[in-house]
Amino acid sequence: MRTIRYAVACALAASLYVTFPAPAALAAPPATAAPAPSSADAALIGHGAYLARVADCVACHTAKDGKPFAGGLRLQTPIGAIYSTNITPDKETGIGGYSLEDFDRALRQGISKRGYTLYPAMPYPSYARVAPDDVKALYAFFMHGVAPVHQPARASDIRWPLSMRWPLGLWRQTFAPAVTTESAAPTVTAGASGAAADAAMLARGRYLVEGLGHCGACHTARGMALQETALTDSKAATFLGGGEVEHWFANNLRSDLGDGLGRWSQQDIVTFLQTGRNDHSAAFGGMHDVVVNSTQHMSDVDLNAIAVYLLSLKPATPGAPAPVYDATAAKQLHAGQTTTPGALEFLNNCAACHRSDGKGYAGVFPTLALSSTVNAQNPASLIHIVLRGSSMPATKGAPTVFTMPDFASRLTDQQVADVVTFIRSSWGNRGSAVSAATVSKIRAAGE
Repeated sequence: MRTIRYAVACALAASLYVTFPAPAALAAPPATAAPAPSSADAALIGHGAYLARVADCVACHTAKDGKPFAGGLRLQTPIGAIYSTNITPDKETGIGGYSLEDFDRALRQGISKRGYTLYPAMPYPSYARVAPDDVKALYAFFMHGVAPVHQPARASDIRWPLSMRWPLGLWRQTFAPAVTTESAAPTVTAGASGAAADAAMLARGRYLVEGLGHCGACHTARGMALQETALTDSKAATFLGGGEVEHWFANNLRSDLGDGLGRWSQQDIVTFLQTGRNDHSAAFGGMHDVVVNSTQHMSDVDLNAIAVYLLSLKPATPGAPAPVYDATAAKQLHAGQTTTPGALEFLNNCAACHRSDGKGYAGVFPTLALSSTVNAQNPASLIHIVLRGSSMPATKGAPTVFTMPDFASRLTDQQVADVVTFIRSSWGNRGSAVSAATVSKIRAAGE
């Protein structure tokens, strides 16, 4: 799931208990109850339901085969597992006793109703940018649009003293921004044009990506304290420049021509978010669930706003030349020349679907030639897919599922390294070589 990447940050924060004095305890707000359902506005609840889709709340707050939003999903950290909380309106085990202020404090500041800091598996550094009016809509939805489920929270598996919460407060105070008081960027009227409409579209896209969408939580590199190195594009070019998540690599979303979105059009991005596939790529890893739970349900206007914003980002590596297709590998494979390490493994295991020219079949078997995933600085995702296979998400716009089988039992670490290196260096791709040791590490992480 997407927000597991934050769980690692809590491990470092917890380890600080031997270094810093404990701050004064935060006073818990007085017990309050949610307003009666009759006071809720149907339109506000509906808007909140949409925003919860944008934020993909269900992904982390629903256990496998569990009831929606009842929590219990296991999130692994280096010091033990934590479990997501029940955010249904059950008054005893959920958030049914939360006031709007309690809800806002937890969502945007990472502070629980009882006053302690939440584990940063809750992406409150991004949610700090959510406008107050949208917080109200989300509150209305969770209080009156979600069925209450009586499911007590499960205690973490983190042992004392690393289970102490107060060091997380230091992390929050250091890295979480102040909450916004500004209104949400409004949805742009469909079909609107002109400079004002373009500016509004860009602002809406920025609001969605940097805030509720919390895209940077996966797609931005981490610093020494495992914080995102940038929370907005105004801070650093590392924002959305790619980041490692549970031994996967979340791709560069900036305008780089090789490993980013520089060769994608606005419609390419919209199509990918709606269907989990386009002529350039297919969703894999955590992005599979993002498409299924969240982006396929978003409005066309908002998806286009996201695309406009992403295409506005300057390359992480300015001046890098565009990759150009090179037919050398295709000609050698056609001629049966397989002396290059990995070439024979590619012919035997990959060429039937991805073709000897590396171009695949659009919308069915993704292209490998000039692919941003193939050319990513970090080959982890490509290795994962070879070892464990991958299935395209079934969506409203593309219900047919195509599945790549796993090759973990069929290929050795060296063979996987060879075939991945062959793919990353053929057809104009410029990816660096992959070692068997790297493959072994990723294989072990999934066992």
